[in-house]
Amino acid sequence: MTTAKRDAIVAKARQMGAALAGIASVELLKKSPSHEISGKIGVQTDRVGSAPGAAGFDEIQWPNRAKSALVIAVSHPEGQPELDWWDGFRGSPGNRVLIRINRELSAWLEETLGIKTHKIPYHINKGGIYLKDAATLAGLGCIGKNNLLITSKLGPRVRLRAMLLEEELAPTGPLAFDPCSGCPEFCRDACPQNAFSESVYSPIEMGVDALPGRSGCFSRTACWIQMDTDVEDSGVVFDTAQPSQVDVEELSGTRDVIKYCRQCELACPVGR
Repeated sequence: MTTAKRDAIVAKARQMGAALAGIASVELLKKSPSHEISGKIGVQTDRVGSAPGAAGFDEIQWPNRAKSALVIAVSHPEGQPELDWWDGFRGSPGNRVLIRINRELSAWLEETLGIKTHKIPYHINKGGIYLKDAATLAGLGCIGKNNLLITSKLGPRVRLRAMLLEEELAPTGPLAFDPCSGCPEFCRDACPQNAFSESVYSPIEMGVDALPGRSGCFSRTACWIQMDTDVEDSGVVFDTAQPSQVDVEELSGTRDVIKYCRQCELACPVGR
């Protein structure tokens, strides 16, 4: 496989509005840290309870012919917080941009290059993949001490989406990039729930060295507590009768929005 087709795909993603784009190997992605840990603890948060909406989840179902993962990122700068505000249909303006790019890119790949694509949802329990691992393998950045993807140009202020391709393309990563080395950990100090205050996972227990928060000190439970607080403060009432397959690209905004916590993200100096 020549790199020319791969580079053309990445360039097209950028042309369609992605701030960053890259290719990862599905074979390597299946062996990435988050996917390895998921096989041991499923979608539990700190082995205490399952993440919201995860009932019935067993394991990621990979399309049989998927060979490559195309990962895209859009910028969510601090000066445009509304891109990250979620409405009662679990949509946000930034997320709708990602969905639009993915849709148009999928059509172009299939119609122009003849590559079969699998557009995948965001949530793991609905058929998604671990996007930060995919983005790292695709060369978009690295997972930092705040457990977020950190890119060199935009820091952690990005949002991700991916699709799987039935063609083997040369990966565009990973990169030799580590902005967290020697950092005073502004991100961890900024967390209102002290989610990085203690060790939750160990390399021996999980069988991998790359753990949540790098050292296993990231508490998903504490993070979910903050997210629940954000939802309660918003006044948004989720419409449980809304069909799960509704395309949020077509939905208009609602009066109330959820402004999820971004303190660990906004405290990071990388990419400013």
